Amino acid sequence: MSDFSARELYEWCRVPYEELENHPGLKVPFRLVKDSAEMGRIMAGELVELIQKNNDAGWNTRAVIPCGPSCWYEPFTGLVNRERVSLKNLTVFHMDDCLDWQGRPLPDAHPYNFRSTMERLFYGPVDPGLSVPEKNRFWLMPDTISEVALRIVEAPLDITYGGWGQDGHVAYNQARRHPFSGLSIDEVRNSTIRVQENNLDTVLALSHRSFGAAYQFVPPMSVTLGVKECLSAARVRLFSDTGAWKQTALRVALFGPPTPEYPITLLHEHPDALITATVSTARHPISDHPEWDFGL
Repeated sequence: MSDFSARELYEWCRVPYEELENHPGLKVPFRLVKDSAEMGRIMAGELVELIQKNNDAGWNTRAVIPCGPSCWYEPFTGLVNRERVSLKNLTVFHMDDCLDWQGRPLPDAHPYNFRSTMERLFYGPVDPGLSVPEKNRFWLMPDTISEVALRIVEAPLDITYGGWGQDGHVAYNQARRHPFSGLSIDEVRNSTIRVQENNLDTVLALSHRSFGAAYQFVPPMSVTLGVKECLSAARVRLFSDTGAWKQTALRVALFGPPTPEYPITLLHEHPDALITATVSTARHPISDHPEWDFGL
């Protein structure tokens, strides 16, 4: 059950996307970009700027990095190579991955094997002389949970990059649907690294996004950093260019109260958070159809 009414949701969704950035009701800062290409350039440029600043100061950079949105991989690796930005002092904590029904890694060529995707797109194109050392790449799997947890608390995290899901999940911190063990907002806030079953709504959303509604091919389990780890970074930057299936979660994140039904709403409590979305993600069909009447 959500901590807001259908009428409140309707009012948030009917705000024209052009009015979101400076809306007086925002609970978290918002940035609108035109499309995936613009968002990819921003993501790449801002992370490279942080890494170079820390390199110049002789500091390490510790970052939580997602598998997606994919629009920033090519701009990032291209900028690193062109500008000769060393990633030797970058430590990457991969935020999540998908698992089969027995909690095992997926085949390398599975489109939801995040490690193989990141090795190909995020690490592979970088000049070997600049690349993140293997020892600084912390992959999240059931057998690495303890090590990753220890490494994360060794020193402060500089930044968390990520997106959000149809229910506002950050990493794979989904709204828990189990009828016998629902979560309070405090439990979501303090959630940590774990293996879990994926929600049915997550499976269906991903099946529509990627497999023509063939839910049979969507991984049924996942391993994820908790909200506690993701929001422990000094900066949190969430991005989406995925369009329709992210639109309502965005409106709840921008205007709604903290609620376990939409974990992204805990960004309200972070001192340096920013949500960025493309026009296709920021617009909403309710604002496009003022003639609709829901009898609210």
